[in-house]
Amino acid sequence: MPRILIVEDDDHIRAALRLMFEGEGFAVDDAPSGEVGLALFERMSSDVAIVDVMLPGMTGFETCQALRRRSDIPLVIVSARDETADVILGLESGADDYVTKPFVPEELLARVRAHLRRRPDKATHAFKLGSLQVIPDEGVVRHDDGTELHLTSTEFRILVDLASVSGRVLSREDLLERVWGYDYFGDSRLVDVHIRRLRTKIEPDASNPTFLVTVRGAGYKLVL
Repeated sequence: MPRILIVEDDDHIRAALRLMFEGEGFAVDDAPSGEVGLALFERMSSDVAIVDVMLPGMTGFETCQALRRRSDIPLVIVSARDETADVILGLESGADDYVTKPFVPEELLARVRAHLRRRPDKATHAFKLGSLQVIPDEGVVRHDDGTELHLTSTEFRILVDLASVSGRVLSREDLLERVWGYDYFGDSRLVDVHIRRLRTKIEPDASNPTFLVTVRGAGYKLVL
């Protein structure tokens, strides 16, 4: 039974989400604030979290940052704020997905299920990126000295999916479908922000990428 953490200060929305996810077989922990949500997570260790942005005390962005420091679970932000700057801030805070209010509950459920079932393609062989070795079977990236480079599950999935197509270009739409799930209907901001974050981790010079490159008008490809 998957366990979900819902951090939402609106009592009605929180109760409705609890009922929906419990009805779909989830164990649900819900919290009206980021502080309470973090305390619950420390005790129960959820598999996925939904976090509102406008919370009392800690903001949803701060809550995501704190959860990300503790875990690599999928984080989904829900917010009435849909400006590009807010979406980017949410993703830069460690969220994997950003859903704007009002949302269709069934779509939110579909996104959560997609995040829980996605797994990197373990059929992809280990490969090198400069001094980094990517090992899909183990779900890790290691430096030549053996130390691990931490990637979020979304960043790792992007990297392995691009490697699996042997240098072909994947469009933003391709990546949305492959990484975020077939039923995902979102926008390319999710892809672009995660690509930018991934470059800061794997590229010697993120401003002049040599591994994860942009093909103008087409998408992204991985140069091995």
